[in-house]
Amino acid sequence: MSAKWLLFLRSFLFAILTHLAAFSTPIHKAPALNGTNVDRLALLAIKSMIKGDPQGLLTSWNQSSTDFCQWQGVTCSPRHQRVTHLNLSSGGLIGTLSPSVGNLSFIRVIQLSHSSFSGEIPPEIGRLFRLRELHLRNNSFTGSIPDTITNCSNLQLLSLGNNNLVGKIPDGIGSLSMLSFVSLYGNILQGGVPPFIANLTLLDTLSLSYCQLGGSFPNLFHRLTNLRRLSLAGNNLIGSIMPHLVVLLLGNNHIYGNLVSIPPTLHKLDLSNNYFGGKLPSLTNGSALTYLDLSNNYFVGSLHNLVCSNGVNTIELVHLGHNQLSGVIPECWEKWSSLKVLLLSENNLSGEIPRTLGSVPLLQLVFMGWNMISGSLPSSLTNLSYLKILELENNNLAGIIPPWIGMKLTMLKILNLRSNNFYGTIPNQLCYLSHVQVLDLAHNNLSGNIPRCFNNFSVLSGKETNLEVQFSFNFDDVIFTVYDLLVMKGREDTYGSILGLVTLLDLSSNNLSGQIPSELTTLHKLKSLNLSRNQLTERIPNKIGDMKSLESFDLSANYLSGELPMSLSGLNFLNTFNVSYNNLTGRIPTGTQIQSFNESSFIGNKLCGAPLTNDCVHVDKPHTTSDQKEDGGSHKVDWGLIISIALGFITGFWGIVVSLMLNRSWRITYFRLLRKLIKV
Repeated sequence: MSAKWLLFLRSFLFAILTHLAAFSTPIHKAPALNGTNVDRLALLAIKSMIKGDPQGLLTSWNQSSTDFCQWQGVTCSPRHQRVTHLNLSSGGLIGTLSPSVGNLSFIRVIQLSHSSFSGEIPPEIGRLFRLRELHLRNNSFTGSIPDTITNCSNLQLLSLGNNNLVGKIPDGIGSLSMLSFVSLYGNILQGGVPPFIANLTLLDTLSLSYCQLGGSFPNLFHRLTNLRRLSLAGNNLIGSIMPHLVVLLLGNNHIYGNLVSIPPTLHKLDLSNNYFGGKLPSLTNGSALTYLDLSNNYFVGSLHNLVCSNGVNTIELVHLGHNQLSGVIPECWEKWSSLKVLLLSENNLSGEIPRTLGSVPLLQLVFMGWNMISGSLPSSLTNLSYLKILELENNNLAGIIPPWIGMKLTMLKILNLRSNNFYGTIPNQLCYLSHVQVLDLAHNNLSGNIPRCFNNFSVLSGKETNLEVQFSFNFDDVIFTVYDLLVMKGREDTYGSILGLVTLLDLSSNNLSGQIPSELTTLHKLKSLNLSRNQLTERIPNKIGDMKSLESFDLSANYLSGELPMSLSGLNFLNTFNVSYNNLTGRIPTGTQIQSFNESSFIGNKLCGAPLTNDCVHVDKPHTTSDQKEDGGSHKVDWGLIISIALGFITGFWGIVVSLMLNRSWRITYFRLLRKLIKV
């Protein structure tokens, strides 16, 4: 073989071996991320944006743990081991929502409600085409509702209520044909009720309350045949409406019209704070209504049509206050077997409190104030053993305050009989109302002494401490908060969200006499005490300063005497104080609050010192000697001393005169001496 062929063959073999060596060398590639790794990294990214975890919900979420399906709040599909549910609701989490949430491509339910998430809702939410439920209510999300949410074509529930979202509701939501629940209440949205709502034919619940939407009431709800719960309260909507639903909440708008009838299928109806008028409708047998709020409208005429209906036995709350209703309150209340809350205040109702009201066994709240109701309190009310609030102020009620109020209505927390014509004494039996927080008997004709047993009030004395911040009643979809108009700090104010914290005792403008019982000073949690414009006498109790919670204190226009107790200087929360027009004397105590009040709080007395302009005159008292101490400091005339002096004078005088008369030599010597003295 020639050398040329040998050289070629060697080169050929070398090339083949080189290629074989190249193919036999392993190739190292970066491992591809599978779906489970994507979910794990997305969850860790979500955790990284959480700055506060007070309940430790994310303790199990850590880098070292690869089985993220066991992390708290995470649910995975058994087949693919992909995240399908994320539930971190009510955990108090603080932070922002990571855009990586959009990488959880198999997720169906996100529940992050009742926390403290802030910032914008990430638009990456729109990648989650399998998402069915999005729960983000009761947080602090800002910005607008992301338009990309309309890509979540399988979305059935959208709950973004009670955040700080702004702008328009995206039109694309109208294309989410699977939606059955939409709740956007309590945000700052605009553009009126969006007309595309009519496209959501599966919609069961729509809540857009208090979104400041404005505009007119759209004529579209008749197309939503599956709609059962509609809440559009607080949007200043204009128009008329009466759809056939199960729950209809349209309070705080500008809707007008007459309420001719209430469909028997309706469970809850709130038309409060609108412009409805005409007469009240009646309810037919078989009515399912449990909640009826028609307050703050223009309804007129008698209560009879509604109260004496046959379909009222399921109603638990009826609010007809602030209308123009008139006539007597009918005697049909035995039909209202389920009633818990009754509000008839601020109408023109007359006659007496109906006897049959005592036939409503579950009644807890009665508001009938600001009417023209007369007569006395019927004894049938003793059956209302669950009654917590009884408001009858500003009527023409008369008679004595019956002792059975304290003996039978022992659950009372608020008793307001202000501005009526009750007379007689305050019965000691009221002291059995140990839970009472507000007792207002002002502006009546009550007389006699203030009961000494008021220290039995366990709430006012601080013995009972489990107070509710507000008085509220839960009726499934609706929470009714009680608002009450009370006179405190010298003015009328409405209390609602903090009504349960108000503590008040007002006995002013009566004919009460005697002294202020020292037992009142044990009411350490009392915030407002008003005993003004009575006929109280004697001194203010020295331990009045023990009432450390007092914010309002009025003893004006009585006949109190003596000095102001020094303990008043320890009342650091006072912002209303009045002791004017009494018979008080002496220096005004020096304290943090006392000197901050106007002179009008002290006039009509003989007081001195700041804030009055007349300074106190300092008078030095003489020191008491030991003899005076023995004499008890007496300034009586010492007749023994006077008699001794007189006897000494008489004895000395007549001793000298008699001696000169009887002894001639003494007499001559005396007159010679006297003559020499005269010459000198």
